[in-house]
Amino acid sequence: MAMQTVDYIWMNGKTVRWKDAKVHILTHALHYGTGVFEGIRCYATDKGPAVFRLKDHMDRLAGSAKAIGMQMPYSAGDLCKATRALIRKNRFKEGYVRPIVYYGYGKMGLDPRGAPVDVAIAIWPWGKYLGEDSVARGVKCKISSFRRIDSRTVPTSAKVCGYYINSMISHNEAANAGCDEAILLNTTGNVAEGPGENIFVVKKGVLITPPLTAGILPGITRRSIIQIAKDNGIKVMEKNMKPADLYKADETFFTGTAAEVTPISMIDGKRIGIGRRGPITEKLQGIFYRVVKGKEKKYAKWLDFA
Repeated sequence: MAMQTVDYIWMNGKTVRWKDAKVHILTHALHYGTGVFEGIRCYATDKGPAVFRLKDHMDRLAGSAKAIGMQMPYSAGDLCKATRALIRKNRFKEGYVRPIVYYGYGKMGLDPRGAPVDVAIAIWPWGKYLGEDSVARGVKCKISSFRRIDSRTVPTSAKVCGYYINSMISHNEAANAGCDEAILLNTTGNVAEGPGENIFVVKKGVLITPPLTAGILPGITRRSIIQIAKDNGIKVMEKNMKPADLYKADETFFTGTAAEVTPISMIDGKRIGIGRRGPITEKLQGIFYRVVKGKEKKYAKWLDFA
C-alpha cells in the first residue's frame, strides 16, 4: 500500500514541502544507522487533534541521543512546539508523528564527531499497524530465531535507527512463516519484546510483563497500560518469562505506539487462551482508546492538543 502523504515536513527549524524533504546520499546515518527517533500518535478528539504523551516521547528522544553521544540542537520542548505547529500547518487530524535526529552530511567514517546533527519531524495518516481486524481477532506470532540485541552490546533503552535491523529481520522471518509478528527472546532465553512492541501476559487475573532489565525498550504505551491497570485494580508484575509462560497464558497482548493494544491469539501454532481478545485485554484496550480520544478526564494530562 502506498504511503499517504501530507503537505509539509519540519526540517531543522523550517517547514518544507513533502517532496522536498531530502538528504544527501552521504548522510552519515544512512551508512551507519547513527540516528535516534520516536513513534508518536496523534488522535482526533472532540477538542481537536491531540498528541499522546508528546513530552514523554520527546524526552525519550533526547535521552536516546544522549545515550549515543549525540548533542541535539533543539530541546525536547522545542520539538513539542514544532510538532504542534506542524499539525496545524498540515490541518492534520489523526495519524503518526515521526521525529528523527541524525548525523547528516559532512563526514564519513565511524567517528561521527564533527558531522552536523539534523532534526526532522514528519507526520502522515497511518491506521492500525497490525491490521484493522487485529483489535479483536488478535495476531499470530512466531518466536524468532534471532535474539533481541543485548544491553551489554548497545544501550537498549535508546531508540536508535541502526538497532532496527534486528527488528526487521525478526519480523520478516515471522511474516515469511505466515505469521503477523515476531516475538524476540533475549540472549538469556527470556521473553523480551516484539520487533516494535512490548509484550504483556495475563495469568489468573494478574498482568505480567518483562522487566526493563530484560533489555527491552522502556515503552511509553507500556508504561501507560501499567498505570491504567493499577488504577483499575489489576495486579501488575514485572518479571522474567520463558516461552512456556506465553503458551500457558490466559491472555497475551502487544503494546506500542503503532500497535496500540493488540491481542495475541496464537504463538508458534499454539492457541493462547480463547484464541482471540480476552476480557482483561479488552478492558485495558477499551480504556486506552477512551484515553487517547479524550474521553477519560483522569488521564487528560497525557494529551497535548495542537
